[in-house]
Amino acid sequence: MPAGSSPPSLVGVDVGGTFTDFVQLVDGTLTVHKEATTPVQHDGVVHGLDRLGVAMDAQIAHGTTAATNALLERNGARTALLTTRGFADVLAIGRQNRPRLYRLTQERPPPLVPAARRLEAPERLAADGTVLTPLDEDAVRAVADALADQDVESLAIVFLFAFQNPTHERRAAEIIRERRPDLPITLSSALLPEHREYERTATTVINAYVQPIVSRYLHRLNAALGERAVRVMQSNGGTIGLQPAADEAARLVLSGPAGGVVGAFGLARRVLDTDAPQLMTLDMGGTSTDVALCDGAIPRTAEHTIAGLPLRLPTVDIHTVGAGGGSIARVDAGGSLRVGPESAGAAPGPACYGQGGTRPTVTDAHLVLGRLHPDHFLGGEADVSLDPDAAREALGTLGGALGLSAEAAALGVLRVANATMERALRRVSVERGHDPREHVLMPFGGAGPLHACALADALGIQRILLPPTPGVLSALGLLMADVVSDAAQAILHPAAALRDDPAPLVETAEALAATIRATLQEGPPPALSAELDARYAGQSYELTVPLDLPITGAGVAKAATRFHAAHRQRYGHALPDEPVEVVTLRLRGTRPGTPPHLPREPHTETPLDTARLGTHPIWFGADAPTDTPCYDRTALHHGHAFDGPAAVYQYDTTFVLPAGWHARVDAWRTLQIETLDD
Repeated sequence: MPAGSSPPSLVGVDVGGTFTDFVQLVDGTLTVHKEATTPVQHDGVVHGLDRLGVAMDAQIAHGTTAATNALLERNGARTALLTTRGFADVLAIGRQNRPRLYRLTQERPPPLVPAARRLEAPERLAADGTVLTPLDEDAVRAVADALADQDVESLAIVFLFAFQNPTHERRAAEIIRERRPDLPITLSSALLPEHREYERTATTVINAYVQPIVSRYLHRLNAALGERAVRVMQSNGGTIGLQPAADEAARLVLSGPAGGVVGAFGLARRVLDTDAPQLMTLDMGGTSTDVALCDGAIPRTAEHTIAGLPLRLPTVDIHTVGAGGGSIARVDAGGSLRVGPESAGAAPGPACYGQGGTRPTVTDAHLVLGRLHPDHFLGGEADVSLDPDAAREALGTLGGALGLSAEAAALGVLRVANATMERALRRVSVERGHDPREHVLMPFGGAGPLHACALADALGIQRILLPPTPGVLSALGLLMADVVSDAAQAILHPAAALRDDPAPLVETAEALAATIRATLQEGPPPALSAELDARYAGQSYELTVPLDLPITGAGVAKAATRFHAAHRQRYGHALPDEPVEVVTLRLRGTRPGTPPHLPREPHTETPLDTARLGTHPIWFGADAPTDTPCYDRTALHHGHAFDGPAAVYQYDTTFVLPAGWHARVDAWRTLQIETLDD
């Protein structure tokens, strides 16, 4: 950088289902902005950057829903699958899991690839990778002709045991590229060299299904951004360059939610002054709510489900439920009140948006109850306004079906939505052996702060951290993320054998490290860390534990000890005398990002009254509204404190503080919220 020149601005852009969030950091000054998400996502991104006046030398970190939407809406590429003869129906058979245990008729989403495009080739490998039946190259050439006849846009190649020997997959791809050079091809041996045929097949197909869509989006966005550099957030909580992201698009399906957890964890480390905060995150947007539990670290998993399909790639361990600000409330056939998972989305949106929506949503319920104020929504911008009459009409119709007033119906909507989110928080805490009372809750997203205190009460949580800009925390998290590349390889060796001779692990780690360095070739060499997926011999599931580098026999023994402890913590028991099997070696390459500088402010001498905006009637119960003091978040500074009931308005969200809670502003301008002593 030339002497005297200022560093380029940093911009985080998170595309959500309802809004696209922007965070710009220039010379230590943070600017936030929201745009309605457009059907063509990059149009909204470029429009928002232009409105912010983002310079052409800016560095942009981007979270996208392009891959997620392609799966949820089933509008991905026309994909074909080439697999070993006799295994074309693996994708349709799947696992015999019952998502609803007591439902007599189980329904599963149809495969992404129909039977007509699931093609086979004669070839066969043994479980150790030795060739039993050579690849029939003429059959593969016939497949290439069939792909052209079916107008296929993308291909997944998944051969049996290819994770042990990728030769057949690579040769099949070479043959097909000779005839279809422009056809995107995903090899299971390159994307996911791990065991379990169904999960490997499903994940490879997912990548092939979304890759053309995501690649087109990213390259069009890149062209529209000119000279601005772009990094893309992955599901694993790290960013990556545009081309690797486009090639392995399945790694982006939790792009936005991962940014939220990274941002929450990074902020909690600063505010709580610890490297290992005990944190629960609540990211409530317009369509869904994402929750995670950080037990001193960002939680990660190698198994996830998206749109009913297994995705076996590293992701931040997030649980998602269909409860958001746009979730539609209805009365079901049995007369019960239901909220979500169907959402009004950005268009037409909630009834109060005045864009043609008439069905009541969670946002409409908040407006009817006075928890949202029409004059303080998105800063009171003229082109974004709320219609209380439309919200009341929608809730009145719902209440009429239940024999309730509009306000009582609205309270019911919020209780049902809260129950859904409470179950999600219990799933990532209580069901995994963690006590939520030992954690701090951080709500964010546009709607999260409206529900935080009610959920904390339900879970016994006594402390809440409300970020300075909770509505755009996912976008801020994009700026906090490291540059990361993950690689894995199936091992399937007894831990005792690897303890005595770790050479197979060492050789595999060297190969994985070379792959990571090739992906992160720009910049300094990445720092490497390793993990093992391990299980007791005979088990059908694994737990992931750290493995010390460099790899030694003593390190393998230490990892086995860690596995016993992890098994006890997760399942309540351990079997230290039973043999442990190492299933997969995982390697992660990390290049530290440039975390944004978040300034601290001195204790204010300004009285709290300067932040008062008067009062507003808010319904906290069914009896009558409470005349509630209201505050302007931008005028709240370090040292200000107040008790509930209260409402806090800011550009990107609204926070409601019920009676029994106390709020104070710290040096980071975070609202630290605690229950009042009895």
